Amino acid sequence: MARLILFNKPYGVLCQFTDRGTAGSTRPTLSHHIDIPGVYPAGRLDLDSEGLLLLTDDGRLQARIADPKFKLPKTYLVQIEGDVVEASLEALRRGVTLKDGPTRPAEAERIADPMLWPRDPPVRFRKTVPDCWLKLTIREGRNRQVRRMTAAVGHPTLRLVRWSIGDWTIEGIQPGEWREMTATAGKR
Repeated sequence: MARLILFNKPYGVLCQFTDRGTAGSTRPTLSHHIDIPGVYPAGRLDLDSEGLLLLTDDGRLQARIADPKFKLPKTYLVQIEGDVVEASLEALRRGVTLKDGPTRPAEAERIADPMLWPRDPPVRFRKTVPDCWLKLTIREGRNRQVRRMTAAVGHPTLRLVRWSIGDWTIEGIQPGEWREMTATAGKR
């Protein structure tokens, strides 16, 4: 049986076990939170993104999770700048054109504030600029794709939290914590 770790990655943590940045860099990495030999991330989350990161010791399972050809849905809770209108949501649902080509259609809906844990550092607040939350599900994984998609419809992303990948979710897992499961490469 393959090992599978569901990790709630905090803001500012690198999705690797060592920091290959500048000499003397002290950015937090996965090794600051997970001390299990032989597991590797199945996919990535940017330094400034939070939420579900899956790690496994099984190469086939890692490929199934990370490879866009399997179209595994990834759901994000996204705080955006501005008050979203239906036309912007519809554009996301159709797919938007980015510099590297059109995206696949996404599931997009406005949601109430999900009342997540506080982020450190906090998201900037401006009295004169409203914000709102979206639930966005995509089935591909380009570099900074969700941020680029919301920007393409006129709403820069302020906070990005990956809530689920397929049936796996971070529900009940606090930032910096993880839960271990067993999994097989072909099943969840």
